[in-house]
Amino acid sequence: MMLTKLSPMLVLISAALAFMSASSTAHLRAVSITVNAGAHDRSESIVTFELPAELTGLGYELRDSRGISTPLSIDQKRRATFILRELKAGESKTYAVVKSKVGSERKNAVALTGDQDHIDVTLNGSKVFSFVGKPKSLPEPNVKPVFLRGGYIHPVYTPSGRIVTDDYPSDHYHHHGIWFAWTKTQFESGHPDFWNVDDGTGRIDAGVANIYAARGNVLGAFTSSQSYVALTGGLPKVALTEEWDVRVYNIGQTSKSRYFVFDITATQQCATSESLKLEEYRYGGMGLRGHPDWKDKTKVKFLTSEGKTREDGNATRGRWFVMSGPVDGQTVNIAVLDHPENFRSPQPMRLNPDDPFFNYAPSQLGPFAIKSGEPFLLRYRYIVSDGAPNPDELNRLWNDYANQPKVTVAIK
Repeated sequence: MMLTKLSPMLVLISAALAFMSASSTAHLRAVSITVNAGAHDRSESIVTFELPAELTGLGYELRDSRGISTPLSIDQKRRATFILRELKAGESKTYAVVKSKVGSERKNAVALTGDQDHIDVTLNGSKVFSFVGKPKSLPEPNVKPVFLRGGYIHPVYTPSGRIVTDDYPSDHYHHHGIWFAWTKTQFESGHPDFWNVDDGTGRIDAGVANIYAARGNVLGAFTSSQSYVALTGGLPKVALTEEWDVRVYNIGQTSKSRYFVFDITATQQCATSESLKLEEYRYGGMGLRGHPDWKDKTKVKFLTSEGKTREDGNATRGRWFVMSGPVDGQTVNIAVLDHPENFRSPQPMRLNPDDPFFNYAPSQLGPFAIKSGEPFLLRYRYIVSDGAPNPDELNRLWNDYANQPKVTVAIK
């Protein structure tokens, strides 16, 4: 048999075709995920995993063995999120990761509208909350300009449309719905207070808010930036930067139980080579101010995951906290869930004895520092619903938050 000697050009062409074929085959490799419920029954569980590099672009969904599709939301960091509707304890379910069908994203349940100054969030047309970016004006002429701030969430609504938060209350103008601030600190040679801004030692400036998932049938999301400005030196100086990643999820909308769920992940970093030192103090960190009617102590109830109330729960630690009371003739509630990876979790709590105010305050356990070059993360999940709080349901929701179902990615 005679062997034909190929020309150098044909050799190059053959090699190129072989490479293209191999690349095409690699690109078409099947990707699947297996979800394991673990030790708990799962119902409408939020599941997040890292999308493998083999999948480029953002348009994917999950498909089970029966051909039923589940929407998949993919963010700019390649984190994929979906809602696991039902899975019993100990069971697993496998999905193929496939390209989204044309038009599969038309039913957008979560919607975010606005700009860097103000964002409104709705779920199936119902208001969830508003984010105040850069503030425009004070609520009353007699409020001192030093209290003007942005970078917080208010109002927060229940599914029935009742508001559960307050803003600029007359007894504490520096309280703002859901907000973050530190109290007793040390920065360089000064002691700025970013919480009690009326003492003139510190303030928090709002930066840019950016909607990165404006519509979706899994979630909607945005980021925002804030700067902690020390006023204890010769000139104002940024001591700490903070970025929020806020996610609102399409769950809790069944006829049996309606509630809203959203997450705030706050990443704080020192703006200079100087660490920000936190002194031991009874409050500071993430704050929640309840409805103005709840200023009447007979109209509000506090409850923690450990069964503590306003009377015996202050300065104790808890996986979750819930505040409830009547608004417009109906009992409503708002709960905060502490993530177990938070610093000093389960974090100690400030249950104010007089005002409808709650605060997860890690500084209660002693001084600590946010060190230069080391991001400091705080993660909380919020549950807002009508009716009296259900501790069993809050325990279930906390478990989903703290121990999400395990995801295994397979590539063939």
